[in-house]
Amino acid sequence: MQSVDRAVTVLELLARNGEAGITEIAGELGVHKSTASRLVSVLEARGLVEQLGERGKYAIGFGIVRLAGAATERMDLPRLGRPFCESLAADLGETVNIAIRDNDVAINISQARGTAAVTAHNWVGQRTPLHATSSGKVLLAYAPQVDQEELLVRPLERYTTRTVTNAGELRKDFEMIARDGYATSYEELELGLNAAAVAVYNHEGDVIAALSASGPSYRFSRKRMREVVGAMRIAAKELSSQLGFLA
Repeated sequence: MQSVDRAVTVLELLARNGEAGITEIAGELGVHKSTASRLVSVLEARGLVEQLGERGKYAIGFGIVRLAGAATERMDLPRLGRPFCESLAADLGETVNIAIRDNDVAINISQARGTAAVTAHNWVGQRTPLHATSSGKVLLAYAPQVDQEELLVRPLERYTTRTVTNAGELRKDFEMIARDGYATSYEELELGLNAAAVAVYNHEGDVIAALSASGPSYRFSRKRMREVVGAMRIAAKELSSQLGFLA
């Protein structure tokens, strides 16, 4: 914990002063220069600080920009995604959500309700299972395989009689999602509720969110699902473009 605290102190010092030498850093930390030098070397190896010329002072590195960009991206998603949710909900008449992955759950960060929506349930902030929702399946299908397997080795909760809990079936689902570009959920989280989701990409080409549309099973049929996926793909592509993705 002490090393982490010292590392943060170094970063705060460089952010405040712009640059600093080992002697100044050691003084700020209250440690010997050799200790400060070792700590700075670790930060430099991770790209979090950089040396300004040979044996010169140190400044914040571009690794910080990468980390900050990831945080900013997540914070921008609700703001950028809201108009797309509203427009798509108006066109489809159904509820539209944007969800991101948080370890082993999906969290809804934006929602808009269409004119035909039959419930007023607010999904924003709700944590939903990855294996039983269309958004969660999209987020898992494009996640590293190690992340997929980490989830699949656990016992998966069954929410309805339609929930897929078999690891082999889910692996096949992920392959189809990656091939077809969208995921579906037919009453897998709630009886009477169907949904479809497509991927949203960031500037590095990574899937960072899922755009979904959901509705009652009597209206949001498999045929209807195939019809709305096209409009969802267009919206997701435009949102991805605003996040810097170049298709």
